[in-house]
Amino acid sequence: MSVIAVPGRRVLADLVPGALARDVALVVAGAGLTGLAAQIAVPVPGSPVPLTGQTFAALLVGAALGWRRGGASMVLYLIAGMAGVPWFQGASSGMPASLGYVVGFVFAGVVVGHLAGRGGDRTPLRTAGTMVLGNLVIYAFGVPYLMAVANVDLGRALALGVVPFLIGDAIKVALAAGLLPGAWALVNRK
Repeated sequence: MSVIAVPGRRVLADLVPGALARDVALVVAGAGLTGLAAQIAVPVPGSPVPLTGQTFAALLVGAALGWRRGGASMVLYLIAGMAGVPWFQGASSGMPASLGYVVGFVFAGVVVGHLAGRGGDRTPLRTAGTMVLGNLVIYAFGVPYLMAVANVDLGRALALGVVPFLIGDAIKVALAAGLLPGAWALVNRK
């Protein structure tokens, strides 16, 4: 039994044997995966926010680890990056224009992890809904922060920090809708 897992609600990480040491390792690994995925970055012309793999990783981490470990993993990612670990996009750290989105990862990790614990990652349709909700949470934090640091209004912030990412987010949702239910199908075969 895991120290952090909630009885009766399982996520993929609960299938890994161990307890506290396992949970700590998974939290650190989730933050590391998100930092690694952030290095896949494509500049978006006219926007201070690049298209990265970190959103995909943050949502997968939340779903796979559950709300407590997923949230803790994203808190570690956020705090370490702000403290100087160069694992934000482009091997940066500190407070980039996209920091609001990274703050959103914490809350999205909790929301997605909670939904995954209730079966929100077991079928493609449920997974898609879970991931869309996670993306909305990220935007809810990212857009206001972008408005503040770029000194733009809501319409301009949406044009800079949401619209250019919708197709990429749809692709990430589709990938997650295949990966997570596929992982559960493999687990349930055994």
